[in-house]
Amino acid sequence: MKTVELTLYLGGVIHFFILFASVMAPKVMKWDEYLEKLPRMLRQMFWVYGVFIVLVIVSFGTLTLMNVAEMASGQGLGRGLCAVIAVFWAARLAVQLFIFDVGPFLTNWFYRLGYHLLTLAFVILVSIYGYASVQ
Repeated sequence: MKTVELTLYLGGVIHFFILFASVMAPKVMKWDEYLEKLPRMLRQMFWVYGVFIVLVIVSFGTLTLMNVAEMASGQGLGRGLCAVIAVFWAARLAVQLFIFDVGPFLTNWFYRLGYHLLTLAFVILVSIYGYASVQ
């Protein structure tokens, strides 16, 4: 098995680990408390956006694990999918580093570790899918 295929398998699995952070986010960031103050429609939109992001992450992970050979082939559709996933995670990494103000939520060592592991996961995903898109 080629190195690119092995790293794509790793990338597929990382997507599902990221979902653990998604499950924890509402509690850690006290969504129930903060969203309660918003109008009902905005609360609903917030949750719908969250669900759609989860669906995208599940799709990226599933598509990768089910199509590693095609994605590693350097052919059109596989290369294109890798590029889309790399751009998605690069944008998410940029938001993580330059937009989000996470300080008030990193209240203990566990949350700080989780934040740094999540950032590392984004860097790894950009690297894996970016490389697979140009090889």
